[in-house]
Amino acid sequence: MEFSTAWDDELRSFVDELCRFETTAGDEAAAQRWLADTLEEWGFETYEWEADPEALAAHPSFPDDPDDLETANRPSVGGVLEFGDPDAGKTLVLNGHVDVVPPGNGWEGDPFEPRWSSGNGDTLTALGATDMKSGLAACVFAARHLASIESAFDGRLVVESVVGEEEGGIGAAAAALENPYPFSRDAAIVAEPTQCRPVIATEGSLMKRLRLEGRSAHAATRWHGESVLPPFERIRRAFDDLETERGERVTHPLYEEFPIPWPVCVGRVEAGNWASSVPDELTAELRIGVAPGETVDEVEREFEQRLSDIVAEDPFFDSNPPEFERFSIQFEPAETDAEEPVVRAVQEAMETMDLPEIEPRGATYGADSRHYVHAGIPTVVFGPGDIQQAHFPEESIEWPEVLTASETIAEAARAFLSD
Repeated sequence: MEFSTAWDDELRSFVDELCRFETTAGDEAAAQRWLADTLEEWGFETYEWEADPEALAAHPSFPDDPDDLETANRPSVGGVLEFGDPDAGKTLVLNGHVDVVPPGNGWEGDPFEPRWSSGNGDTLTALGATDMKSGLAACVFAARHLASIESAFDGRLVVESVVGEEEGGIGAAAAALENPYPFSRDAAIVAEPTQCRPVIATEGSLMKRLRLEGRSAHAATRWHGESVLPPFERIRRAFDDLETERGERVTHPLYEEFPIPWPVCVGRVEAGNWASSVPDELTAELRIGVAPGETVDEVEREFEQRLSDIVAEDPFFDSNPPEFERFSIQFEPAETDAEEPVVRAVQEAMETMDLPEIEPRGATYGADSRHYVHAGIPTVVFGPGDIQQAHFPEESIEWPEVLTASETIAEAARAFLSD
């Protein structure tokens, strides 16, 4: 029986129910309890874990103060299926995250009320439909499909639903730091939206906060003040120039397609406190791309040096030195060798499914895959949906792609465990 015939209705129902849970940061527990109960009903052996804030605070991705990390009542769930003699075979993790970003403006309906397109219902609109509840569901049903057919191999499949991916990968980092299972893990597939293309390299990111101080004055005599806006603009232009230089100097074969491979984004700026006063303070928050093969520390030093160069040339900073410090979550880049068996298994499955773009790719975003890679677990990012739909109002996914992704993941798992 074809995959779509066997699983379409159940998979739709599962995704629809999962998207109804409001799983923003800290509110994942109800969905995870439902998921664990469902997996147990379907024959999975389930495991749960919560992240240790002390352990995360020692991790380079997370803030140094454990009190800044919200981990209580945020369980991650793993469901395990065993085949043949599981200890004689390999273990493959199929990973997805259940958390979603808060809904922004622009939604035409309730973000947590899934809407299926009229007619054949081939488009699903809901917060998390793409990022990444459909991908998580694709993993669950890939495992169920493999368990339902006659198998002649040994090993295990683990389906993970982790929390806090949008906050740096709380659940995945915990699973990588302290294995929650009584067996080792050989490889992983993370079903983030890749349009069913294999991604083996993910970019890192550095989060920095810039603070400037000047001197206020009445707007009518603004020449008596020192506005923070011109020096900020000089810094911003210098960072734009460094972005261009890095794009030409730091090369990687999987990132040649991107017009800006290592983007610098000034995502937030707040300056001044009154329209009739010269702005005397400014806070800007930046996200700086880190290439595979680099470290966050190396890139941070580059930008700190460029800022030092600007400061040395500009008299404004003689009495107003800037502050430039890390904040939030840091993402280290990660890469899996294209010759790893899990990469070949995904490519082999794509060929079986007649998917055209089997060559490994890089992505300019970060993902939980980096935690597994850094723990020595080769990982491929492969899933349904377009990343451009992520964190976007009216987030939508094409349903046939979800079915294709789930069947492809099942075939990749079969190929990997049979190897």
